[in-house]
Formats: sequence, C-alpha cells, structure tokens
Amino acid sequence: MGQEFERIAALDSAAHMNTYARKPVLFVRGEGTRLFDDRGREYVDFMSGIGTVNLGHSHPAVIEAVKRQIEKLTHVTNLFYVEHRADLAFQISELFGGGAKVFFCNSGAEAIEGAVKLARKWASIHKGPQARTIVTAHRSFHGRTLASLAATGQADKRDSFTPVSPGFVHVDLNDIHALEEVVDESVCAVLLEPVQGEGGVFPCDPEYLFEVRALCDKREVLLIFDEVQCGIYRTGPVFAHQSAMIRPHIMTLAKALGNGLPIGAVVADDSVATAFGPGDHGSTFGGGPVVCAAARATLDALHEEDLGRNASTLGAVLHEGLSEIMARTGEIVEVRQSGLMVAADLKRPVAAEVVARALSDGLVLNNTSPVTLRFLPPLCCDLAEIDMMLDYLEQVLVGGRS
Repeated sequence: MGQEFERIAALDSAAHMNTYARKPVLFVRGEGTRLFDDRGREYVDFMSGIGTVNLGHSHPAVIEAVKRQIEKLTHVTNLFYVEHRADLAFQISELFGGGAKVFFCNSGAEAIEGAVKLARKWASIHKGPQARTIVTAHRSFHGRTLASLAATGQADKRDSFTPVSPGFVHVDLNDIHALEEVVDESVCAVLLEPVQGEGGVFPCDPEYLFEVRALCDKREVLLIFDEVQCGIYRTGPVFAHQSAMIRPHIMTLAKALGNGLPIGAVVADDSVATAFGPGDHGSTFGGGPVVCAAARATLDALHEEDLGRNASTLGAVLHEGLSEIMARTGEIVEVRQSGLMVAADLKRPVAAEVVARALSDGLVLNNTSPVTLRFLPPLCCDLAEIDMMLDYLEQVLVGGRS
C-alpha cells in the first residue's frame, strides 16, 4: 500500500463512523469502465458504485453540465424557481408515460420515505384513517432510515434498531395468493422492487406484476415500484417495470439518475401526486440546480448512446457465460439476470473471498451474501470486458488465478 492510502485509511479509522467494511484500495480517478488507485493502478469496474454510474465514470457530458451550472448557481431554496429542476421533472414524467409529477430528494431511502408519506396522505383522503399499512416483500431492500428499514424485508437488518416505523407487512415475492391474503381495508399500498437488487437480483415475474396491479386496482390501494437500483436503463428499458408493461401509481428513483451525484425522485400519477400540498413534504437540497443538470445530461447521454440496448444485449451474454461456467464446473448453482443486473449463486460460501481476490487482481466485483456474486457493470461496458471477467471468474472458481 502507498503512503497516501495509509494516511487516508488511518484518518478514516480515527474520524469516520465504522458503518462500512472498506476494501483496501484508494480510488482517485475513474474513466468509463475503469478505476485508478493512488498508485496509478487500473481496475475494471463491474460494480458501478452499486449500480450508480450506469453511464460510466467521468462522462464528459455530465462533467460539462455540472461545470456550467456550478459556475452560475449552486443553491437557493425550493421556495424559488431554478434552472433544470422543472425540465428534469418534465423529462422524467414523459419517460414514465406522461401524466405524472415528480418530487426530488437526495437518495433512494429519502425517495422511499417520500413515497410512503404520499401513499398515506392519499389514503387519508380517499380511504380513511384506517388505511395506513404498506405491504412489501421478503428479501427486499428499501433503505436504512427507519421507515425504509421497516419496509425492508430482511429482519437481520432491522432487529438492532427496533422499534422501527410501524405499518409494514412482508409477504413472499411472486406469490399473488400471499398478497391477496393481506391486502385488506387497512392497506394503502403495495411496495415492490421489479428486480430485487440487494436481495441478490430476484426479478418479479411479469405475470405476477400484472396480477399485483389488478389486485391493487380491485381493492383500491396504490402500487409503488422501487426502481432505485433497477431503474435508469439498468435492465434495458429506462424503467424496469416497462418490460412487463405495468405502470405503478408511484415510483422511486435514485442511484444512476445523477450518474454518481446525489439525487433521488418520487414519481407519481397526477391523481396521486395532488394529495401533497405545500408543507406536506420537503428537502433542503432536493432538486438543486447542479444535480438536476447532471441528471438531465445523464438521461440524454444514456438515450443517445443507446445503452439500454447494450444492457439487454450484454446482460444476455453475461447470463449465458455464467451458465456455461455452471455447466462446466458445478461451482455455480444458479444464475439470475435482468439486463446488466446479474447474480450468480456459488456452490460454496466463498463469494467474499472471490471479491477480495478479484480486487487484488484489478477487477471490482461485489457480493450480496456469502454465496452470491452480483454483477453491475457500467452500461457502457463491452463484450471484451464481459469475456475477460468470465474467464477470470472461472479460473478463480476452479482454483486458479489470473
């Protein structure tokens, strides 16, 4: 390790709360699919900041948009009109299919908090005070604030922080009968990830999503899709739910929306969004001109470079390659994929060891459990990089080394 790494690591240990198990590398620069550490060593990124830099690191269009705006104005308050916020809201509404309004915040957890508040405010107007419960799925992940943590379907993440916010019920994913049993007069919304990300890349069946929307319509409850990780072209279309041609009443976004800059959004049908009035919700930094400029540039570049198509094409290649490794070696037992959101379950609980070895060899991977590897490369990755990663992974799994 270099002297600068040692200095930063010591400072971090002394002054930063220990909420992340950091890896032994200091990244100082990124370009496209590549990262560079303080010693100038190059790494191939198959993590994208956990699905955040979909456009690739340091994209020139985003850099230019941020530079232009930050030289003019960084912040006033949401009490005034500023450049980019209205344009971005309209752009997202149109991508959603029109007839929607947007609230901007800073992260996925904040977006979930906003969606929960909006659903309960809507229910208080249209269903009455008894409708407060939100149904979510086991294995889901919606954030680490108290309401988003309560929504998260992983008890081990909640147990140390009880009591979390009340009013959440969890059911098995892709089981419409389990959902039917709990959606009663006390329920105001159903909250799902079209593709569970932190849970290990588990897509919702399209038929299930169709049945969920029909159930919500029948029982007059809202359908909320958490697209914080699976949205913004990660699975192919701009929003993952569009593959199933099912539109929710509310959608949350963050991560890749700003290609690394902190921005989140709550998107809602006009008929639902009108439940909010002045003072019902807010965010000091939400919708600031700099991050909105970055998000506009990000969405434009993703569309212009047709990276949704690349996600679909190379995601299928990655799925096929992992499946072939599974057939040849038996070291992989299951592969799941939606676009360039891919997971491989290993036969042995060595995922963390594989990730550590890969990092030492210049490849940035990620695991979501002791047996699950997750692959979230920038959407600008190419076939050669996919092939390289597959070759490397097979060598490591069978006991070799690159």
